[in-house]
Amino acid sequence: MFTLQPRHRLDIRLRDFAYALIAVAWARKPERLSARLEARWSPGGQGLACRSVRSGFHLLLESLALPAGSEVLVSAVTHPDMVRILEAHGLVAVPVDLDVATLAPRLDLAERLVTPRTAAMLVAHLFGGRLAMGPLAAFAERNRLLLWEDCAQAFAGAHTGDPMADVSMYSFGALKTCTALGGALLNVQDPSLLARMRATQFRWRLQSRRTYAESVLKFLAFTLITRPFPYGVLAAIHGALGRDFDRTVNTSVKAFRPGPLLSQLEARPSAPLLAMLAYRLRTFDDARLRRRAAAGEWLNARLPGHLTLAGHQMESRTHWLFPIISREPDQLILACRRAGVDGARGASSVTVVPAPAGRPEADPVAARQMMAGLVFLPAYPELPRRSLVLLVEAAEGAGRNLRITRRPGRVMQS
Repeated sequence: MFTLQPRHRLDIRLRDFAYALIAVAWARKPERLSARLEARWSPGGQGLACRSVRSGFHLLLESLALPAGSEVLVSAVTHPDMVRILEAHGLVAVPVDLDVATLAPRLDLAERLVTPRTAAMLVAHLFGGRLAMGPLAAFAERNRLLLWEDCAQAFAGAHTGDPMADVSMYSFGALKTCTALGGALLNVQDPSLLARMRATQFRWRLQSRRTYAESVLKFLAFTLITRPFPYGVLAAIHGALGRDFDRTVNTSVKAFRPGPLLSQLEARPSAPLLAMLAYRLRTFDDARLRRRAAAGEWLNARLPGHLTLAGHQMESRTHWLFPIISREPDQLILACRRAGVDGARGASSVTVVPAPAGRPEADPVAARQMMAGLVFLPAYPELPRRSLVLLVEAAEGAGRNLRITRRPGRVMQS
């Protein structure tokens, strides 16, 4: 009765949690661990280990010191903290609307948004897929822009950044593929810039051992409670009490507290975090990644016609999340939950970037429409095939209800 398949499952095993807790006790010498990790990540010497992608992005902007008022073209859907960091450095984020089929920024629009103040372009690879970087790199070169890629949602094992990008940023936070429960790895093409970033980060405080241990224990508890039975019980309790279940789930996995952001970002990764990240890369389960991609493709091939997979024309996708565009998203979520499978509007923290004041031509209409109808469905490899079948049936049922609702002279039946 209370069983509910969760919307997302952390990419981590119980023995990985055990390794993290042991690392809290024994890991020492973060400088040596960082050097070894960076050499493994980038044998060419372009790697940099950070506490998070957001910390690395702050570090990048601090080291570049772009003139105040400089503009950065950004994917119209991205993590809001990336925009907050830009603004904290006195920069202006100008959204470039997306092609919903590929989730790539539309370069025809970007050409019209470039001004003499435009200094860089930040592109986000969304939901476990990768964008084709060739056209983006050509656009950046033609307009003399720096090109940064946010690969937080796109780690797939072997790929560690596109050489056409000036900076590539990968996240290993709690919800990400190959999670180390924190941490990020960057590729920085400019040796001078990389040296400045290293020097600046070395002056930051070291993340405490206790902080990392608390994170490990929190996500161990999250992993245990997001098994189908306890997760279903938790959802039922929230429903009975009239509380927002989505809010509880989403806030429980946030890495940073509300309040001033930059001061929280200015921390080097601790020795336990670095040791855990090196271990996760050594033991990366590419077989699970292939199963996850296959589960997403199986589900995509069986979606009813009234639903569309955001990014269905992407060249490469591994379905870190499975984002569906629906005309009636709440009705779809309700149908899925009745079938024992959770769906959510806010399973990812990305949002639409608003146009800056005085730039109405930058209004991201397509991105806003996409996000208004977006539902994240589970498609991870541990989800039983029976649950995937029920998910398809629930989606088909929601479609039938939608057609009945919109038929002239008929009243929607609950």
